[in-house]
Amino acid sequence: MPHRRNKKPSILMVDDHEENLRVLASILMPHGYDLIPANCGAQVFERLKNRVPDLILLDVILPDINGVEICRKLKQVSDYVDIPVVFLSAADDKELVVEALESGGVDYIAKPFNQAELLTRVRTHIALKQARDELELLAADKDQLLRVMAHDFKNQISGVLMSSKLLLEREECQSLPDRSLKLIKNVAESSERMMGFMKSFLANQGTSKQTIDVRPVDGEEILSMVIENVESSALMKQTEIIRGEGVVGRRILADGNACRQVFENLIENAVKFCPRGSRVEVSSRVVANNRIEVVIADNGPGFTVEDQKKMFRKYSKLSTRPSGGEPSTGLGLYIVKSLMEGMGGGIRLEGKKEGAAFILNFRAQELAECASE
Repeated sequence: MPHRRNKKPSILMVDDHEENLRVLASILMPHGYDLIPANCGAQVFERLKNRVPDLILLDVILPDINGVEICRKLKQVSDYVDIPVVFLSAADDKELVVEALESGGVDYIAKPFNQAELLTRVRTHIALKQARDELELLAADKDQLLRVMAHDFKNQISGVLMSSKLLLEREECQSLPDRSLKLIKNVAESSERMMGFMKSFLANQGTSKQTIDVRPVDGEEILSMVIENVESSALMKQTEIIRGEGVVGRRILADGNACRQVFENLIENAVKFCPRGSRVEVSSRVVANNRIEVVIADNGPGFTVEDQKKMFRKYSKLSTRPSGGEPSTGLGLYIVKSLMEGMGGGIRLEGKKEGAAFILNFRAQELAECASE
């Protein structure tokens, strides 16, 4: 993440002729730039170890490695990829200009330097770089604030949801007037819908930053935990969750938390979109190449051809709507796909005469590894 600026902009000047470096310095120094000289490719990478500049002015022809190759190497390093590179050369070679820009350069200035042109281009590219850095900082601040707010709201809503469910489970609650009982049920259902939204939001915030730690995990245990957590909302919709054949059996290579998010998202989605009185079946099977497929199938409305084309995109709104008025963020399937790919697995939709079946493909732990544990 870029740091907020409280210092003057820095420029790494790379040229193998001392006179050219002096000319550059005489033009740029009076305008408040912090200048870092280098006369070869090796010095470029030495200078970068100590300080990352705001701009690089890079000669194309150098004694050890040409500027085009230096630029290519810079664009392969995450810490340097965002530094704008402006090429400098006396060569009037259009093909060289194209090659320099294709390597990642943002501009090209011919020697001998025109002072006004040089200053204008340097100011422009530094201003663009600083604007990008500030936008990244603003976006990071916003994301952090939203995550904190969503996390705090989730905790508060969880307390309301738990309290309302505990009230509904008490015998004396059933003797309340119908209107009072309905109000408590509304509180529970609204809290559950809001919890679903918050979990989807937080999961989406985490997919791009979450570190996936793949190791052998007990998929059956994770599934059982998820099913137990989802059963209360399934009962409210009179939906039955059935454990079918297999149900994993062997340990899978996955991240435990990510795996839980995947199972939870798909099973909750099946309950959410199915009509009352539906069935959701969870099963598994061993397939080729030492892999295990977990199948989550339902007898709901299924997906149209158009839905199938966009179902894994971020914020996609599909034609089918939740049957109980629950919220839908358009993030669930996008999150699942991102997490599965991060664990070295995959997801696909399998056609059914009625409803939908999502197939999760996991790597299985080698039998030899299981025996040695």
